[in-house]
Amino acid sequence: YKLSVSPEMDILEYCRKEWRGDTPVAQRMRKGYEAVAQKFASIRRIRGDNYCAFRATLFQALSQATQLPSWLQSDNFTVLPENLLSEYDWIKQWQLKQKPGKKMGEISDEIKDYLILLRKKWKNISEIKDPTEKQEACDQLFKNEEEEYSLYEAVKFLMLSTAIRLYQDGRSGRRVPVFSWLLFARDTSSNPCQLMQNHLNQIGHSIGLEQVEMFLLAYALQYSIQVYRLYKHSTDEFLTLYPNDPEEDWPVVTLITEDDRHYNIPVGMCQETML
Repeated sequence: YKLSVSPEMDILEYCRKEWRGDTPVAQRMRKGYEAVAQKFASIRRIRGDNYCAFRATLFQALSQATQLPSWLQSDNFTVLPENLLSEYDWIKQWQLKQKPGKKMGEISDEIKDYLILLRKKWKNISEIKDPTEKQEACDQLFKNEEEEYSLYEAVKFLMLSTAIRLYQDGRSGRRVPVFSWLLFARDTSSNPCQLMQNHLNQIGHSIGLEQVEMFLLAYALQYSIQVYRLYKHSTDEFLTLYPNDPEEDWPVVTLITEDDRHYNIPVGMCQETML
């Protein structure tokens, strides 16, 4: 059994173990980790399947949650699957990791249950005041494989819902973030239906999140995702923000990646950091 989120390890010690060689890549990675170590003391490794971007983001968001986000409090939140299904018949082709082959018409209630679970877990963890207890509750949640993957299904569905809203806004001439144009400029996702079939349905199965989908994840959760991209050290893309023009009141989570495919999380801030 693999741990979803490994225990803390000193960030520089981790770097020394992973990048011993003297190649240009190893040197750049070490410099990258040294820069991150100015702000964070430790690293927690994230289990490396195709859900790792979800896992890292959600774990960080829950670890620092102090209240239930307004979008999770909305009355329409749990009826999202039936509302969208009534408008977009193609959503019946949505696929669940746990129920491959089952179509959305049959699993609408299950997605509703996943959304309710997301709200319940977020509420429970955000109400824990003691930081150690809060961390223990997060660790416990991410040891429960069934619940953990149910949360990712809920988040994926929120991404679809967000994509549909952005697509409709763009078509009706309303202002949309730049990434929305990029998302629907791809041959494989020129509309939300294609995005679902070619990308969202595959995430977690055969592919992880692409760069432009990190923006969509940020918008779906209304969080700024700040990523140290170690292979970009000493360029202006070393610290990348998704989205790069966040709403002012969005909370911030921080991740680390060596290759834009796998994400780990830095913990234990050395000092107060501001965007």
